[in-house]
Amino acid sequence: MTARRLCPEAPGPLEEYAARFDDLFTRVAQRRGFREYLAGLLAPRDGNKTLTALAGAEPVTGAQHPAVQRLQFFLSESRWDPQRVNDRRLELLLADPATARTGPRPRMWAGSGWAGTARPTTG
Repeated sequence: MTARRLCPEAPGPLEEYAARFDDLFTRVAQRRGFREYLAGLLAPRDGNKTLTALAGAEPVTGAQHPAVQRLQFFLSESRWDPQRVNDRRLELLLADPATARTGPRPRMWAGSGWAGTARPTTG
């Protein structure tokens, strides 16, 4: 079996978090794309987080920038399972004492949101 190729590390403490998802991606480009996507989501940005903003490029004129194209490919063309990534994210949140649920679960309202049509549930 060949050794897994390393990808460029994510900035600061994000690398430790991102590395916990590495086994969900089969290629170096996927692991790199995931790190760039996370970094873009967490970076402070003015306005909406469009694809160009996530990649740190200028809106409209930066759409052809290689970083934008890599991120576009990762999100739309690369083969990875978003549900498995989300399940891992939730697993990590629940395992961390700082973000795990404590005490009774809050009451949720099921229904349309219109007054008089919702019914209380435990969720």
